[in-house]
Order: sequence, then C-alpha cells, then structure tokens
Amino acid sequence: MSEAALQFGWYWWVWSAIAFLSGSVPVGVIIARRKGVDILQSGSGNPGSTNVGRVLGKRFGILCFLLDALKGATPVLVSGWLGGLLGMAVPSTDAAWGWLLVAVCAILGHCFSPWIGFRGGKGVATGFGAVLAMWPVLTVPALAAFAVWAITLGLTRFMSLASITGAIVLPSTVVAMALGGEGGSLTASLPFLVVTGAIAAFVVFRHRKNLGRIRAGAEPRVGRKKTAEG
Repeated sequence: MSEAALQFGWYWWVWSAIAFLSGSVPVGVIIARRKGVDILQSGSGNPGSTNVGRVLGKRFGILCFLLDALKGATPVLVSGWLGGLLGMAVPSTDAAWGWLLVAVCAILGHCFSPWIGFRGGKGVATGFGAVLAMWPVLTVPALAAFAVWAITLGLTRFMSLASITGAIVLPSTVVAMALGGEGGSLTASLPFLVVTGAIAAFVVFRHRKNLGRIRAGAEPRVGRKKTAEG
C-alpha cells in the first residue's frame, strides 16, 4: 500500500474531489439531449436511469444505468488501485475511511450535480458502481444487493421498491460476512458497516415519496409509462 493511502489525508481528499466531479456528470441529461429531450422537464423530471427508461425506452435506461455505475466505479477503482487496496481483505482503518469517502463523494456528486442546479438522481446506480469497485471487501455485498434488487424488480415491477430492498441488503451482507469471517468480529468491518448503512438509509430517504405512492397504489411499474415523480 502506498504511504499516502495509509493515512486519512491529502490523497483521499484529492480523490474524493475527483469522485464528486465524476459522479456529477449528468449522464441522463446528456443522453436525453442527444435524443432531443429535456429529461428534467419530462416524465418525473428526474435525470436518473429509471426516468430515462420511461421517457426514452428501456435500452436508454439501461445505458444510463451502466454509465452512472461507471462514473461511480472509476474513481473508487483507480484510487484503490493506486493506493494498493485492491485485493486487500481488511484495509487499515484510515485507508478504509478514505476509500469510503471517495465512494460517498461519487454518490453525492450524482445526487447533487452542480451542472444541473444541484439536482440529480437517487444514487442507486452510481452507488452500486462505487461499492462494487471496492474489491474484495464490498464486491460480494454489492453483488448480493444487485441480486436482491433484480429479484424484487422481477416479482413486483416496482423499481423504487427494488432499489430500497437492494440497498438494505448491502449493510446486512457486510455484517454477515464480518461475523462469518475468522474471529467473528465486526471491528475491522466497522467503517464499511457504518458507510453502507448510511448509504442504505440515504437511498430509502430518497425514495420516501415512492413508498407513499406504493401504499396509495399510485406508483408506476416498470414497463408502464406514467408521468409521475420517480
């Protein structure tokens, strides 16, 4: 591991700034504009992949999801690689907090992009890419969350509910892996548990209106176009 990455200092702050800028690229807005559509004024007005898919079609929604995930994964992957963290099962506490800050800043950049008036999507795709890139410590929890997301989406056709359940699985899997490891201690995994728990809470909070519409029977399902906030 590089000496700079061992400490929670300039290395991680620089990469966190880069991650915010990477996350802030309004992919959904760019895709829609190339099709002659202002996504901020169409459908729900949300520039995330769900609304892009509703307005422009499934393949553009998938493209937006993948690019949003990539802009979260890239700074996390590169900073981890240069810092010597990739492949390390238990990074030092300082390195873990620094690496996690990079991931969080990528998500915040997506949700509060300065290029579109500090608006943005709900952070699911970018968050997935960011945690997936933290190999191996969060790769398995990210894949578990994605599997639950896909199953929930397939069963309910509610993108919002799938995102919420997938987000909740993320810290749950971190706990399960920590308890199942040698010594069964959560101490080494505490930074990852705290941050994934915060990410899950943030995703649930960002979908609070969707939960209200699900209870009211007004939430649109995947594959059905509807002008409603998403």
